[in-house]
Amino acid sequence: MSVALTKGGNVSLNRQAPGVRSVRVCLGWTAGPGYDLDASALLCGASGKVLTDQHFVFFNNLQSPDGAVRHLGADGGGGEGEDRERIEVRLADVSADVQKVVFAVAIYDAAQRRQAFGQVRGAYVRLTDADGGAEVARYDVIPETGSETAMVFGELYRNGADWKFRAVGQGYASGLAGIATDFGVDVLQPAPAAPSAPASAPAPAPLPPMPAAAPAAVVPAVPKTQPATGSSPVTCFFDPTHGVGSAVVLWQPQWGVPRQVETCAACAQRVQTTVPPFYTPQQAGYPQQQVQPHVPAQQQDQGGRRFGTGAMLGAGAAGLVGGMLLNEALSDDEPQVVVNNYYEDDDDSFF
Repeated sequence: MSVALTKGGNVSLNRQAPGVRSVRVCLGWTAGPGYDLDASALLCGASGKVLTDQHFVFFNNLQSPDGAVRHLGADGGGGEGEDRERIEVRLADVSADVQKVVFAVAIYDAAQRRQAFGQVRGAYVRLTDADGGAEVARYDVIPETGSETAMVFGELYRNGADWKFRAVGQGYASGLAGIATDFGVDVLQPAPAAPSAPASAPAPAPLPPMPAAAPAAVVPAVPKTQPATGSSPVTCFFDPTHGVGSAVVLWQPQWGVPRQVETCAACAQRVQTTVPPFYTPQQAGYPQQQVQPHVPAQQQDQGGRRFGTGAMLGAGAAGLVGGMLLNEALSDDEPQVVVNNYYEDDDDSFF
């Protein structure tokens, strides 16, 4: 005896049809001229999605990969209450990864033809024994809004070692593509046509010229005296034994104006870290002026000795030299400082 199901109801095949091995899902409806409805089956895994796109059985793919689900096509009927399409399921052959088989019906090209299930009458789904033809269950599908273009009629699903059939009755307004997408089928959608450009589109106005970039600031480099072509490299100003003067520093002598000299790296660092007015390290190979201790004018051992003519001449010469140095210090021109570099030859001569 067949069981009449309502939306959401289910029936156990072990109880209602014990020993059944294969079932047929028969789908029927009545529609006016110009309506083309197609049935399909979706084999879903535990996630509720199809295992692969090949597990979507419809008019372009009539059999599942395991061969357990086959689309039998139209029944040849079309009259009131007659089956329109059938799908057969061999329960024992269904892959163990398949947890349920969903059965849907969609109106072909519904959006362009302005068709919907509101104009379809007497839709139903029947579950029958494929071997004997006896009806196990039936569900009369009733659209909820009438604007549906595709509907899930029912589903077969595992329940332990048993199979059950459930009445679903869920509608879609997006047709077969909406059902396929909802169950994980990769549906290729046509790319939207690019909008045509107006016939008399005005030419775009030219862009204003870009403002010229501001010139980069030029930082003047500290001038460095280059040796004349063919001459020997300039040695360290303070000590020729230090090697070539590789750095240019500003030197503050004891008298005169500051000037730039070429020194080795060590002397350059000391000049820059020594408090002005001067820095003059001992230079090897040059005679050094000996600093004489200060002697008071009145020596205790000499009493009130007076200085003679030689002392007067020496004092006059010292004053002359001091005046020349003072004149050089007050002059705007750079003093002519001559550095005597000497080189030792085989004959120990100096030049």
